[in-house]
Amino acid sequence: YLYSLLLLGFSTALVFEAIITNQNAAFADWNLPAAAALPILCVLLLWLALIEGGQGALVGLQPTPKDQYAQSHPITLKCTTLSHAGDNMERFICGRQFLVVLLIFLINTMGGAVGGAQVFNMAPWVIQIFLGQAVAMILLTVNIGQLTAQVNAADCMLDFINNHAMLASIYISLAIEASGLLHSVYLVQIAFAKITGKTIESNEPPRTGVTQALFWGRVVMSLGILAFALAVQLDALFKGWTNMWAAVPAGA
Repeated sequence: YLYSLLLLGFSTALVFEAIITNQNAAFADWNLPAAAALPILCVLLLWLALIEGGQGALVGLQPTPKDQYAQSHPITLKCTTLSHAGDNMERFICGRQFLVVLLIFLINTMGGAVGGAQVFNMAPWVIQIFLGQAVAMILLTVNIGQLTAQVNAADCMLDFINNHAMLASIYISLAIEASGLLHSVYLVQIAFAKITGKTIESNEPPRTGVTQALFWGRVVMSLGILAFALAVQLDALFKGWTNMWAAVPAGA
């Protein structure tokens, strides 16, 4: 416990010092001062922790009768009523995953150190490991923004999501899913169901008419976006425009 806590404190100090001295990506790329980047980083970490623990709480509360906590945890009731309706749990998980990746990207932008950063007059090899290879950011994000919340939410499901921030996060996740950006995953789900000969279970009636057309329209749009993203990524990879070490060939 002591070793882990000291390592987390050391990593947090390095990241915060890099931000305070404007040696972070947010200042280099967006000219965002430390007075803005530091609180934004803290808010993003807390939001990440909320939705990471919140998903476990929502999944774990599915078999629990809602009348058992309707009076004691009214906002939790709103969260579960919304997320457990129909196939919303699947939709929430889908949209939440995009939100998690977006938050981690923004966290790395706010706290990620630029090349050649120097803090606390540390030895170059220490800086290279913790800032250059982003070990400090990994420990900060995993410990504060993910695992701590997940472990606590597993034991305190009702209390953990009894807040309006979690309710808002559910709405945002459902909105992301409804946008169709990620609908290509449903095509993969359908394909696997066909291959294995199993029926996809649903808590909603079959899609028909306009609903069916909207669904497949979003699937096609999502596939187009995915294909474009893959093409751009592959082009960058084979041109060597990556953050991979110089010694690693583009093909690898």
